[in-house]
Order: sequence, then C-alpha cells, then structure tokens
Amino acid sequence: MRVERGHLVLEDGIGARRKVRLPRVRHGLRRLVVIGSDGVVSLAALRWLADQDAAFVMLDRDGSILATTGPVRPSDSRLRRSQSLAHQSGLALRIARELISQKLAGQEQVVREKLRDPLTADLIARARVTLESATTIAAIRQFEARAAYAYWSAWRTVPVIFPMRDIPRVPDHWRIFGSRQSPLTGSPRLAVNPPNAILNYLYALLESESRLALAALGLDPGIGVLHVDTPARDSLACDLMEAVRPRVDAYLLDWLTSEPVRREWFFEKRNGNCRLMGSFAVRLSETAPTWSHAVAPIAEWISRTLWTTLPKPARQLLPASRLTQNRRRQVRGKSIEMPEKTAPQPPRLCRNCGATLNRGKVNRASCAVVISRQGLIEAARLGRIATHSPEAEILRATTMRRQEAAKRAWQPTELPGWLNEKCYRKKIQPRLWSITVPAIATALGISEPYAADIRKGRRVPHPRHWVGLARIVEVSCSDR
Repeated sequence: MRVERGHLVLEDGIGARRKVRLPRVRHGLRRLVVIGSDGVVSLAALRWLADQDAAFVMLDRDGSILATTGPVRPSDSRLRRSQSLAHQSGLALRIARELISQKLAGQEQVVREKLRDPLTADLIARARVTLESATTIAAIRQFEARAAYAYWSAWRTVPVIFPMRDIPRVPDHWRIFGSRQSPLTGSPRLAVNPPNAILNYLYALLESESRLALAALGLDPGIGVLHVDTPARDSLACDLMEAVRPRVDAYLLDWLTSEPVRREWFFEKRNGNCRLMGSFAVRLSETAPTWSHAVAPIAEWISRTLWTTLPKPARQLLPASRLTQNRRRQVRGKSIEMPEKTAPQPPRLCRNCGATLNRGKVNRASCAVVISRQGLIEAARLGRIATHSPEAEILRATTMRRQEAAKRAWQPTELPGWLNEKCYRKKIQPRLWSITVPAIATALGISEPYAADIRKGRRVPHPRHWVGLARIVEVSCSDR
C-alpha cells in the first residue's frame, strides 16, 4: 500500500496481483481492512487515509486484531477524566447494566425466534429482570455469565451444512457448532471448528469497529467499565461490543441454517486449530459497515452518559453526534431514528457440489438428479427401518390376526348366488377405476396399498369383500 501521484495504490495477491488506484475525491473508501501480516504499508499511505477520514484495520485470520487507526479527532480531556472516574461516580454501574441488558435482550430473541428454545429464552429473560437489582459490577458479571452458559448450551447441536462432495473431507466435529470453549485454550480463542472460527473473526471486526467508534468520540477505548483492565485489551471497546454481539450471532445462525459452507474456506493446523482462508476472510470483512452502524448509537449513548457529569456551558447540552449525525438531523427537523443496515447475504451454494448459484436456485441442474436420487434412496432406507421396528411388527401382527379372524367367521353362504369370481372379474373389477383408493380402503377396512392393488387388478380380494365392492360400484344381480 503506497501513494503514487496523489493516488492510493493497493496491490494484493501472489503471482497474478490485483491492483487498485483510488483518487482523493469520490473514492468512497471508509474502511481499509488488511488480513494477515505480510506486506508493506508506507507512512504516506497512512497519511492519505487520515486525510480522507478513512480507517485502517489490520486483522489476523484467527480473529485477533493486530492494529487499528481511525480519523484523528480532538478529544475533550474532561470527557476522558469522567470516563476514568466512572467507577467512583456510579456511571460505570449504570453503563454496564444497560450494555448487558441489551445483550441479554438480544440473546433471548435469538434463542426464542431462531433456535426455538423457549425454556432457555425464559431463563435468559429472568436473568435480565434480575439484572436490574445488581448493585455491583461483580454481580452484573455473574448474571451475564449464567445467561451466557445457558445461551451457548442452546447452540451446541446447531448443524453445519457442507456440500455433499465435501462431506468425506470434513471432520465430524466440524459438522455441529459444539462448545464455544476451545479445547486448546479453554476459551473461545483458537477455535477448532468452522462456526466458532467464523464467530471469532466476526467478533474481531466488531471489536475493531468499537475501537474506532470510541476514538472518534474522544473516549479512551482502553478504560472500561465492565471488563477488567489488562495491558493487552481495550476494555471499553469490549464493553461496547457486548450489546451488539447477539446481532453478529443472529447473522451467523441465519447463514448456518440457510446455506452450506465450503471445505475449501477453512484449513486445520497441526494442533487442530481451525483457520479461515484469506478469500473467505475477505468475504466476512464485508460485514464491517454493518457492525459500525450497529455500535454507533450505543457508543454515543456512552459518551452522553459520561457527559452528564461535566461542567459545561448552558448552550452545549450534548456532545457532538459524529457517528450517527442525529443532532444534525434533529436541527433539520428530520427523524433521528437510524434505519438498520443489513449485513451482506451469504453466497448461495449448490448443496451437492458447492458451486455458486444465482438467487432463487437451490442446486445446479446437473446436480438436481443426483440429489433427487440420493433423497429417494435415503427415504427408502428409512422406510425399511420404520416398517421393521417393534411397533410396526406389533401393528402388523394385530392386523393379520384381525383379518384371519374375519376369514374364519365368514361363511360362503353369505355370498349371493349370482356373485362369483367370473362376475367379479368382468363386472366389478373394471368399474373400480372410477373409485378412489381411499374409498376402497375405507369400505373394506384394508390398507391403501392393498386397495391400490385391488383397483389395478393385481390382487383378487377375499370373496367376503366382493359384496362391498359390488355395492360401491353399484353392480347388482340385474346387471348379469
């Protein structure tokens, strides 16, 4: 990445490299996301981005943030002082309670509407109600941890769909969401299957957007209210992203339940860590504007809350809304409600070969026959299993005993003299084509497959049924 004659020049790829030149006007660049740690970035390029109010984000494919830098804004030292004293002033408790309340509300909605688990949703809802009584940050963390355990337990059995051709190359533990904790670290870090690896990367995008949003408002992303301060974490950015995590979860869940993922999008390291391929990470990075849009109003709410303790002129009641531009729209008499920004739709893939399809299609034409044949084979296999289950055997034996008892109880003298096998074959059976199979089965008290064979002439029913058949096709002695 470098500057050449006033243009930002981007080169990417190995061998056949892609090259993009962006002018200083009408470039439309808001965020530049670099995936990986190989390459060269010039200082002039970073200056070019700063002049254009564009952010620079550097991510690793394991979901960790390597570097972020955004537009340089003048910060109000009084606002940062209020942020530092938030625990003493009581604002930290208020902010933490609101952020976790929004998170639990989002988790409840995901579990209730998408996972269809009302019991877990009710448990999370009760945790949210109890959260209002929390008087310490430690109590808020405890309520959030209990709800998180129930929430991720509801995700364990969510299936991951792969194209049929990829399934032989997919490990078994890749085919369900499983545990949110990785066996490699005991935490979400270093995921061992694709859904958790995707979630880690999306969370990294969300964290980077949270950092940029807080910095743009003049806040210090490292001084948090809920997360414990550590040297290697921006605690306030982690606090901010808590309220938006359920939206990221919902996006991933919609993807997993609607579209397959390709095996070639992931690779497994020797220790079992599942990583994203660069091309797939690029696709996920396209969701960054969605998460930026989602964190903006929450970041501004935190700024306004901290602003309430500052001495300020009467004419300056609220801080600037640099992210949402709400104050500018309010002055112009427009609605301050920001419309939701939807994330890019996942690619539509063929369920058999994994090829990319146009919207509205499910499979390639050449794969539809294969999938239909496999579906019929699987349905036949399941049907054979079902018909030989203990319950089916008992039902079959009961039916056979009932039919045999009916045969023994029937007497040939009950059959009219004119009604014989010759009459049945010539007069009754040809007219059965006008009678539906369910009607024949109901009239004789037999199964529909047996009734279908009688209707087609493949089977001759027991003579005790001839009278009933003659009645439904309206054949009598006068028709001889």
